[in-house]
Amino acid sequence: MTFEYKVVPAPTRGQKGKGIKGPEARFANTLELHMNTLAADGWEFLRAETLPSEERSGLTSTTTTYRTVLVYRRSKSVDENADGNAPAPAALPAPSDEAQPAEAEATTQANEVPETVPETKDLDQEDDSESTENAEPRDQDDVVRAGVDSLKQD
Repeated sequence: MTFEYKVVPAPTRGQKGKGIKGPEARFANTLELHMNTLAADGWEFLRAETLPSEERSGLTSTTTTYRTVLVYRRSKSVDENADGNAPAPAALPAPSDEAQPAEAEATTQANEVPETVPETKDLDQEDDSESTENAEPRDQDDVVRAGVDSLKQD
């Protein structure tokens, strides 16, 4: 069985609570609340450790202070492999060829958008069949601009 560990700093001050008197009782209340919070997430209290820690004091000197930490553990989930990787999902079967053409054709028709807007004939202009046959299709923005320009002229 493998475990994962969590190390948190021990509280340094007690919390006030209803009916709790004295610094020892406040400190015990703080530890109890902290342990119950982590226990709700599946962490089991293992031990408290006091370890040295070098810290800077001033510009050039260091001092050793001792920090108290609380060590918790919980068992690793069963879903993980020994590598810590999740198992690969099973491959899905390929879709059948019978349903694919009809489905693809339906989506193609639904997603089709005309690339050009058919040219409209203005009643004021002369019939110029040669120029419309050889003319390139115009973009929708060009058609709108032409309409706006004709309105400005009126």
